[in-house]
Amino acid sequence: MNARPSLVALLAATVAAPALAEEVNVYSLRQPELVQPLFDRFTEETGIDVNVAFVEKGMVERLVSEGDRSPADLVMTVDIARLAQVVDAGVTQPVDSETLKANIPAEFRDPGNQWFGLTTRARIVYASKERVKDGEVTTYEDLADPKWKGRVCTRSGTHDYNLGLTAAMIGHHGADQTRIWLEGLKANLAKKPQGGDRDQVKSIWAGECDIALGNSYYMGAMLADPEQKAWADSVRIVFPTFEGGGTHMNVSGVAMTKSAPNKDAALKLMEFLSSDEAQRIYAEANTEFPVKPGVERSDLVKSWGEFTPDAVSLMDVAKARPEALKLMEEVNFDG
Repeated sequence: MNARPSLVALLAATVAAPALAEEVNVYSLRQPELVQPLFDRFTEETGIDVNVAFVEKGMVERLVSEGDRSPADLVMTVDIARLAQVVDAGVTQPVDSETLKANIPAEFRDPGNQWFGLTTRARIVYASKERVKDGEVTTYEDLADPKWKGRVCTRSGTHDYNLGLTAAMIGHHGADQTRIWLEGLKANLAKKPQGGDRDQVKSIWAGECDIALGNSYYMGAMLADPEQKAWADSVRIVFPTFEGGGTHMNVSGVAMTKSAPNKDAALKLMEFLSSDEAQRIYAEANTEFPVKPGVERSDLVKSWGEFTPDAVSLMDVAKARPEALKLMEEVNFDG
């Protein structure tokens, strides 16, 4: 009797064995509920499962510690400083994709293709509807004007969002002028920096200050929260500019890890995230601006009005961050 299995038996066994399902593993700094609608749509279209781990702190340290054994294929994070940190740690790899280059403008992706922006947000001024007239504040430089003494609120100067703004100010005016600006801004504070951006809007609502620095998308988050809606209703959004420049922008973005075990599937997800459909879903879920030109903003975001984004390179902003931190410490901004 022939002991070798027949070709028919081999084929039957092959058909019966289930193919391993494709998957992508994502480490995300963003809350899962903010990214899950995107991943659900991607899975519907491709059949590729997306597993998300919410990593609020220590993402770089975790990736370095895991090394080649890391299960992560992609990292999704916010702020150019954090994107630069994962690249500088050597835990990402360049991604050569014509689709990503076509969909994402050069100013919102790494020149070395290590990270790609997905949405943008503006560093704005929230102004009291009752106590601040239209046109009373138009530039970031205005915030250091003595007329605002005792009227400004902000979170810690050493937080990434304020360091980014300060780094961009260095790009426009140099370190010496930026130090003078920080001293003027500090002199105008109504209280010591504390809390997050939404807390500053609450302080305006409570009458503790009249204007505050904050990220644009928090307006959407506050309007959706029954407790915080009153805070949001007490302010209007102002898109300040740098003198001779535009409104300071930052990004949320994605990068592929050096050790990505599911590289092909991860690339498919990255390219999907830059598509018209995904850009609409992601930007609307986070009340942010799509990076892909031509993708319509949500009705709420459109209602905030038009503005001119600043032209200072985000990579230059990231490089100036250490100097921005040094200046914050020199003027004892939080003290």
